[in-house]
Amino acid sequence: VQLQASGGGLVQAGGSLRLSCTASGRIFNINVMGWYRQAPGKQRELVAETTAFGNTNYANSDVKGRFTISRNSAKKEVYLQMNSLKVEDTAVYYCNVGIGGTRWWGQGTQVTVSS
Repeated sequence: VQLQASGGGLVQAGGSLRLSCTASGRIFNINVMGWYRQAPGKQRELVAETTAFGNTNYANSDVKGRFTISRNSAKKEVYLQMNSLKVEDTAVYYCNVGIGGTRWWGQGTQVTVSS
């Protein structure tokens, strides 16, 4: 399984970015697709995830109010629309998928929000 993430970059506070992640390889059924992030000096943390049944889970109410996770199961893609970005959203964002009992990680894409 390979995960290719894209869409990161440098944006001013209040701006928007859309992350995309495509899964490839011998994949028959993706249960969970999501995004994590890791800021410098901090642990990796969940941002949002979505299940094959369409259920979504966000890290907290602040993220839920600004970010939207979605997926295209047929294309094996997951997206994260990030609006009203804050400086504290600066981190490396990682795509993550769950297939069976295994979790797979993408290489990460840098998101930098300037003040």
